[in-house]
Amino acid sequence: MSSILTQGSTLPFISLQYAKEMLQSNMCQNELQPAPIEWDSPSLQKETLDINSNRVEPDMGKRMAADEGDATEQQAEDKNETLASSEKQAEAKSDPSAPKGKEANVKIMGKDQAQSTEASVSTQPSVLRPIVQDKVHPTPLVRKVAAPTTQFITTQAPAATEKRTLKIADFKSEPRWDFEDRYVLDSSSPPSVMRANAAKSDWLRDLFLPNITLFIDRRHFNNSEWERLEHFKPPFGFMQLNYSLVKEVITMLPPNPYQQVLLMNSSRQMPTCITCAVVGNGGILNNSRMGQEIDSHDYVFRVSGAVIKGYEKDVGTRTSFYGFTAYSLVASVVSLGSKFSKIPMEKGIRYLHFLEGDRDFEWLKALLLNKNVRKGFLDEYGPRPRDRFSKDFSLDNYLVIHPDFLRYIKNRFLRSKTLDMPYWGLYRPTTGAFLLLTALHLCDRVSAYGYITDNYQKYSDHYYDKEWNRLIFYTNHDFDLERRVWRKLHDANVMKLYQRS
Repeated sequence: MSSILTQGSTLPFISLQYAKEMLQSNMCQNELQPAPIEWDSPSLQKETLDINSNRVEPDMGKRMAADEGDATEQQAEDKNETLASSEKQAEAKSDPSAPKGKEANVKIMGKDQAQSTEASVSTQPSVLRPIVQDKVHPTPLVRKVAAPTTQFITTQAPAATEKRTLKIADFKSEPRWDFEDRYVLDSSSPPSVMRANAAKSDWLRDLFLPNITLFIDRRHFNNSEWERLEHFKPPFGFMQLNYSLVKEVITMLPPNPYQQVLLMNSSRQMPTCITCAVVGNGGILNNSRMGQEIDSHDYVFRVSGAVIKGYEKDVGTRTSFYGFTAYSLVASVVSLGSKFSKIPMEKGIRYLHFLEGDRDFEWLKALLLNKNVRKGFLDEYGPRPRDRFSKDFSLDNYLVIHPDFLRYIKNRFLRSKTLDMPYWGLYRPTTGAFLLLTALHLCDRVSAYGYITDNYQKYSDHYYDKEWNRLIFYTNHDFDLERRVWRKLHDANVMKLYQRS
């Protein structure tokens, strides 16, 4: 059982003994040497948080309109309501299966959590948290039902305060909680060269959590975790999601005891240097002739509309990991037609699902049960999600990314200034950004191809475009921020970014 990290504690990146062994074994020849970069300098922080986006994708626009409609709903709250009898107390205590609000206390490790998950929560503060006018939000105050039977970190609250369901429309900017930068950690992750690089980089050392939990499964869901993650909007948490649906889906995911999936089959005491190519869909790859170099890596990651046929010389042929949201997968199949008539299905391929919201849970439920998706949830793209996969589909190769990992990416690497604006609920990093940073936490050396670079204006939106299309900056993403972060990672020799002069 992993222990709980307290506020201000630090997490070692790599032991001295392991560092000596790594040097002796000459692991990862020609290892990239990071150059120190001061992330927290005022000029760089300002540059990182700038945004150059002013458009909204059609489906995101609908979502924004829906959120504004929610803001007009009247919340029937009675702050002076108390329990009238011991019968009501017993009834409330005996039905914890579907919590509707948050308790005045933040559960850090309860009995149910200790029994169902072997995880710990990091409290290392974020260095990318911007300064805003609003103060950090405490845990919402809720009616106290019964004396706690588990350990709590408490805040002062009235004994009888009505519960309140959090909604995106309730906040004029992203709410920041006192546990915003705490994450579920995994104690099974062995050291890697990427972790060694992070430890040597003055910039990355403060951001990188080597033991962050990447994948969620049934061990990570209980009432305490629901209450914690309900404070964060999807894909970073469960705000406004249906409790029963989330519980049903996550409890169907089998335990994944080994987060570092690339090392799980290694029989060597000292892991080899694992090289990974992460292939985006940017137009910079058109006529790049990078296909052979991409395929030379140990593993190849691809995302969403990963067209290969006809572009093998530019993007390679192999696929080891395929990352997507439910929408990006089915929309790519429909919109690209014969170019992308089916998703990658190579033997041994692993799928990385980034849960974006309600439609992802509905779609994933149908996939897991091999049934038709519920009407209105991407059914126009095909009613049965399992039809998108091969006949020998196995959950052993299907990995669902933990919301904590996505929030960690947003908080520490890709915190957009959009989050300080009224339409903050629209923002999330791109699926390609999620995939690249996932690879950086799995692999020793990463090369990124087809990602946005400083001279992106020279290239079409996608490498497979028949006609030139400019890259449009939508408000729900922050491409300019991602461009600057990829450049910083490249300049620090943390990864190699493919660029063309």
